[in-house]
Amino acid sequence: MKLEEEIEQIKKRNKRVELDKEWETSWTRRICIMILTYIVVVLYSYVIRQGNSIFLSSFVPVIGFTLSTLSLKVVRKFWEKNKK
Repeated sequence: MKLEEEIEQIKKRNKRVELDKEWETSWTRRICIMILTYIVVVLYSYVIRQGNSIFLSSFVPVIGFTLSTLSLKVVRKFWEKNKK
């Protein structure tokens, strides 16, 4: 009985790992990251157009990446539901 439970747990874990890998390489994720990064760059450029500091400009990829990772959770849940 214990062996069967362990096998089921391994199968469930393998399905999660496969889904994670599929998400990481999906075009949905890539396109969302591109769009969100573009929006951040445009907004940020609009806000700092008066200044030209390398330190301020360096925040663009950081902010874009952070926002994309935070907001992609919602997109991923939607993607997983449609994947089934």
